Amino acid sequence: MSSQPGASGPGQDYEVAPAPPAFLFDLDGTLIDSVYQHVVAWRQALVSVGIDVSVWRLHRRIGMSGGLFVQALLAETGVELSAEEVERLQQLHAEAFAQLHGTVRPLPGARELLAELTGRGVAWAIATSGREATARPGLDSLGVPPDVPVVTRDRVRRAKPDPDLFLAAARALGVEASSTFVVGDSVWDLLAARRAGALGVGLQSGGYGREELERSGAFRVYADPAEMLLHLHELGVRGGGGLA
Repeated sequence: MSSQPGASGPGQDYEVAPAPPAFLFDLDGTLIDSVYQHVVAWRQALVSVGIDVSVWRLHRRIGMSGGLFVQALLAETGVELSAEEVERLQQLHAEAFAQLHGTVRPLPGARELLAELTGRGVAWAIATSGREATARPGLDSLGVPPDVPVVTRDRVRRAKPDPDLFLAAARALGVEASSTFVVGDSVWDLLAARRAGALGVGLQSGGYGREELERSGAFRVYADPAEMLLHLHELGVRGGGGLA
């Protein structure tokens, strides 16, 4: 019997070439060092309307959308605000954060990590709970190319911990969310990743501990983008965008 292409036989090897992985990145605390500026901005906004909340409670909510962030805090404090007042509070936060833009920097290794993925032919996108106006300076500081998909809060119905942002980012790359890695610094990122069917990678650069990130579904945890860059092989990335 003649051998057919692809037929199995003793000692015959097969080489399967799976698609390279794609990465969906959160922004604040993951690629740019801005978590504590957001905390300060929320603190200022809340105080201006007479709401006193401990700073640690604010930090635990960073990563949610602004609207959900406010709702969660109001539920904890028992304060009631109208929809218009909630919108105004978010605007006050945006204005306060804008005053701190000058202190926001890319996290160590962030630009190098993105450049390395691009150089290896690995697709990536950014999905942030921030609105376009708030996110833009951080994106500019990273030098994000115009052809890289960026999904902000303005473009989806619900933000983290709902999966909408990551699902939209995956669609923008033309891949299934289940074939992506979601890289984030908060439990909200990782919960959204699980709901999207993606594998989560946690970074400690936003202030959450390793155990918290792992309990929320992180497949791997690194200190920051610089450490992740050194361990790309653990995520199946190798030269030319192939899988290890």
